[in-house]
Formats: sequence, structure tokens, C-alpha cells
Amino acid sequence: MNILLTGGTGFIGSLLVKELIRKEYHCYVVTRSHTDSQIPQVTFITWEQLTSNSFDEPIDVVINLAGESINSGRWTNSVKDKILQSRIQSTSKLITWLERQAHRPNLLINASAIGFYGTSETKTFTENDKPKSTDFLATTVRTWENVATKAEELGIRTVLARFGIVLGLEGGALPKMILPYKLFIGGPIGSGSQWMSWIHLKDVVGLIVHSIENKEIHGPMNFVSPTPVTMKEFSKILSKSLKRPNLLKVPEFVLQMLLGEMSMLILEGQKVSPTVAIQTNYNFQFTSLKDALDYTLK
Repeated sequence: MNILLTGGTGFIGSLLVKELIRKEYHCYVVTRSHTDSQIPQVTFITWEQLTSNSFDEPIDVVINLAGESINSGRWTNSVKDKILQSRIQSTSKLITWLERQAHRPNLLINASAIGFYGTSETKTFTENDKPKSTDFLATTVRTWENVATKAEELGIRTVLARFGIVLGLEGGALPKMILPYKLFIGGPIGSGSQWMSWIHLKDVVGLIVHSIENKEIHGPMNFVSPTPVTMKEFSKILSKSLKRPNLLKVPEFVLQMLLGEMSMLILEGQKVSPTVAIQTNYNFQFTSLKDALDYTLK
């Protein structure tokens, strides 16, 4: 099977490529500049090759992980524009490429986020929910998904992979969240009652492979553990995994001063259920936050 990936050298993409190689798939990884691969099962191609139609290998699956990190800094207007445009532009280029193919891939998996649902401390969101939150992240996700779903009009099965907070040490939010504990100033953030819908990096990769191998999966799919926790619970478990005190509560206004609008990612949350994953019998590697953190931080 031939798989085309964008974002294949990033936090999620790097581990995903290793797993796809292990399953004997060939990966065509889209990069900004030409790179030679040292691995026979991996071929690097440039965006220019893709958009100029000089790339003509038959592709079975497209996985789109490209996009500016939402954790890259304070959400100024210019940063927010980069976050939005990086996703729209890369996805639009893929859709244009798909339109030109005489033999189109069977599947597009498009990275997305549970930010789609907006925030709530009381509601449990599933893939069937269609809230109309107007915050920046929800608006970005809806715009991004609207572009990706054009693949469905081309007869391509499309999975919208809505990621929760991905736990790993090579990227994502966890390295920033553990830093205060390493400095012995860690503690609950904000009210502590906000929900945190998390997933271990290994299960992100597992669910992508699961989506490839289960043809009945299409549309939105929540990439989260079935056991979300409150921020208070998360802080307590994290402190035990790190063997650090959990004493100093971080007031909301401090985070708002430091991060601005970006603080909503931590101060507000949502309780999200991986209903599609459960219904299609995915076997999570980590359902216990303690086990996930102990494994990651060992």
C-alpha cells in the first residue's frame, strides 16, 4: 500500500511513519525542500513536485498532518493567521491534487481537533455534536474541515481526525505542562474543574492505522482516550508520576496575562467521547492516565 503524508516529519508523523513501515506500507512524505531518504520504504517529495503534477506514483491513502502548531506562542493576530492559513493552504493543495488524479486514493485522513466542539464543563461531546462555538479554535477547525470534506465529493472516504491533547515528550502540550513541576512550582491550573480530553501518542498512531484498515469509518472521529480527567485530577496524577509536589495553584489571570487568548486551551476544556473508536472495536493501549504518564516519563 502506498501512503502520502504531509507533516510526516513532525511530532505525530515521525512515529506514524515508523509504524506504517513496520506494517510494510510505502510512505511518500511531502516536505518543503528536497531530502534524500536513507530508508527504502520512505520517499521524500516536495510540495512543488506534488502541485506541479510531476509526482505520478499511485497512492492508496493520504494523511494530512500539516499545519502551524497551535502551541507555538501567544495568539497574536499574525500567529492566528498562520495557524489558519497553514491548514487551509496545505489542505487546499491536496484537494487540488486529488481532483487531478485519474485513479484517486481510497482514503483521506485529515488532522483536526476537538476544539471543534467549543468548551463546556457539563456536556460530553460525541462525533454527532455540531455546536456553533465562535471562539478562534472552533472557527479554525470548522473552516479547515470544510476544505477537507471536498474529498468526499470526489468519492474519497474521508476521516476527520479530531485530536485531543496528545501526550508525548517530543512535542505537543506535555513538555510545557511538566516544566513547572520540574522547577518544584507545579500545581492545579485555574479552577481545576475544566475537563482534559487526552490521548497517548501511541494511540493516535494506532487510531490512524485503525482508520486505514476499517473501511466503515468515515466522517468525524474523536482521537481521545475514553477516560478524560479534570485538570485537578491531571495535576495530581502528573505530580505523582514526576515525584514532584503539587502545591502551587496557578490563578487564571496569570495564565491569561502570559498567554492571552491561547490560555483558553488550558483554562477551558471539553469532555469528549471516542464513540466511533469504541463502536469500531479499537483497543486502546492507554486508558489510564497514570499508566500513560508513567510510560511516557519513565
